Amino acid sequence: MMGMSIASDNGTRGRVGHHEPTFAELYSPKLLTVFREGYSLGDLRADALAGLTVAIVALPLSMAIAIASGVSPGRGLYTAVIGGFLISLLGGSRFQIGGPAGAFIVLVAATVDRQGVDGLLLATMMSGVLLVIAGYLRLGTYIKFIPYPVTVGFTAGIAVIIFASQLKDLFGITLAAKEPGELIPKLTALAHGAPTANLSAVALAALSIVIIVGLKRLRPTWPGILIAVVVAAVFTFALQLPVETIGTKFGGIPRELPAPALPVMSLAKIQAVFPDAIAFALLGAIESLLSAVVADGMTGRRHRSNCELVAQGFANVGSALFGGICVTGTIARTATNVRAGARGPVSGMLHSVFLLVFMLIAAPLASYIPLAALAAVLVVVAWNMAERHEFATLIRSSWGDATVLLATFGLTIFRDLTEGILVGFALGAVLFINRMAQMTGVEDGTPLVAKDRADFEDGARVPYNPKLSADKDVLVYRITGAFFFGAASTVGTVLDSIADRRKAFVVDFAAVPFLDSTAANAMSRVAAKARRQGIRLFITGASPTVRRALLTHGVRPPSARFRETIERAVADIKGKETPQEDISADGLAAS
Repeated sequence: MMGMSIASDNGTRGRVGHHEPTFAELYSPKLLTVFREGYSLGDLRADALAGLTVAIVALPLSMAIAIASGVSPGRGLYTAVIGGFLISLLGGSRFQIGGPAGAFIVLVAATVDRQGVDGLLLATMMSGVLLVIAGYLRLGTYIKFIPYPVTVGFTAGIAVIIFASQLKDLFGITLAAKEPGELIPKLTALAHGAPTANLSAVALAALSIVIIVGLKRLRPTWPGILIAVVVAAVFTFALQLPVETIGTKFGGIPRELPAPALPVMSLAKIQAVFPDAIAFALLGAIESLLSAVVADGMTGRRHRSNCELVAQGFANVGSALFGGICVTGTIARTATNVRAGARGPVSGMLHSVFLLVFMLIAAPLASYIPLAALAAVLVVVAWNMAERHEFATLIRSSWGDATVLLATFGLTIFRDLTEGILVGFALGAVLFINRMAQMTGVEDGTPLVAKDRADFEDGARVPYNPKLSADKDVLVYRITGAFFFGAASTVGTVLDSIADRRKAFVVDFAAVPFLDSTAANAMSRVAAKARRQGIRLFITGASPTVRRALLTHGVRPPSARFRETIERAVADIKGKETPQEDISADGLAAS
């Protein structure tokens, strides 16, 4: 049978099972692919315009995310400039835009609180190393297996935490003590500090939200976030409003990149931040690959997941060397890049260059940006992150999906983001196993049996020969579905209940696409019992892979014999045909 044709990861087309991607095909940056295809001056102009558009969006976002993460706004810009450039230079997606992401706010803020900025930089660098290793181990494919309810749950949980973290600056509240990190204590402290709310800050935040939301509806192509921040800064400067600004809290933003330097390292520090590094790497891998998938859906292209992980790893190492925070692919900025007409990774590289230019030119003006306006930006980001429609749909879909969703959501908010992802993934895996096990069954004397695939390649089902099941001396079982550990106990119990008065029984594997070691071991026990009781066991319709697994676990003559079809096995039992040699895993005779 001809192999199915699919698009390979490097944009070519191949045959399933006939082409193993080379190292170069898996890890060559998309930038090289774009240049090989031909890159014209028109492509450069399109990428420059797209890069400028994304930079305008990324400028206030990078500062806002950094401030919300507990570090200075300059570190957010370092992340976007260095990390964003490396992701586009080395990445496996044509359109991915890298930078600081809202999803990291919770983790970064907690790490800064526990380990300080030095610990954050070390954890960021270590997460980069872990991502590079994961990419070269080709783990990118498995990261895509995160269940959808888990991604919706932790994204919605992050949105709630981001929203709560911005309430202080949104209302200009002054707290006597440090703002708590946990949600309930945070809300309690903010409620006690509500009388200190600053009306000017509230007005600027409300104005910023109105501008962002209004321009998105009326002028969707305009940079609403940047316009809102600029308008708020102008009002603050012109009216000398008594609100906290980037200048009053941080002294402004730097006008140049710092010199690269290694973070402070020691064995004790490495051990202390290692859990944070794992959390950064896990979330960074999920977030970046989700962003790349979104870009694929918008453009019809395919990204190289493992190459993307390697790029994300080097980008995090580079960001940490220059004092930046965690960097990952960002869905909103990547989508903006695509909509702006980007042709390839050059747009992402130029976006970083434009941000650096903005730092050099506009640094003095950034001092007047009120924190209330940046908080408003993140409130809008959190609202868009929440995926409310998807959340409600999953709640209504099934009890299993709702359980996974709510468990992930609740643990993300009240416990820990990493714990929420891991528990949600575990629950999703158990739910999948249960559903797959329910689809696996054993049929005894059913009206339909799959014919031999060698004779009927279309897999057509034809009426079962009633003489096969009516024979008192022969029992015919047919297993349907994946035969794996989730179903092995149930199926093994059915097969184990062999009637002592039967001379032989046949187990048909024609409808079994997969068999694992647990199921093969269960079949081994059935074969051993049949042999002890003097019952002849025939296995029919097994694919080469299934046969190989059975033979490996001792399901072989004289305990069991392999035949191509049920009819042929029954004929051998009746002695109506000359006994044939058993079929081995390779299709050769088994002794």
